[in-house]
Amino acid sequence: MTQDVMEAGHVGLRERQRGQRAYLSGAAAEASVAAQYARQGLRLRDLRWRGQGGEIDLILQDADEIVFCEVKCGPTHDAATARLRPAQVRRIMSAASEYMACLPQGQLAEVRFDLATVSGTGEVRIVEAAFGHF
Repeated sequence: MTQDVMEAGHVGLRERQRGQRAYLSGAAAEASVAAQYARQGLRLRDLRWRGQGGEIDLILQDADEIVFCEVKCGPTHDAATARLRPAQVRRIMSAASEYMACLPQGQLAEVRFDLATVSGTGEVRIVEAAFGHF
């Protein structure tokens, strides 16, 4: 094997490892947030639900209200919040609309869009109704 081929293999391995760490970190954050919601009495309906419009990290039931929650991680809560971009909000809303089409109430379902942040220390903060309904 040439040195270039060996170096390319190491780069690919590092990228896969970084991707795996990010996936596991995100999954752990989502589990922490789901546990926080459970302590508040909400029921998890779906985890990482994917529609044609995009993915929703957590979908929960709070009495008659459906809660769509985006989970973000960062060294601080402010840094995590800054990772939510307008284009992502639009994708979440598009996916939520698709999800709601499968509900008995359809687009008339009572919904809320939350943002949960997980800091580098593992602290969870949930901002209810963080962004608006469409």
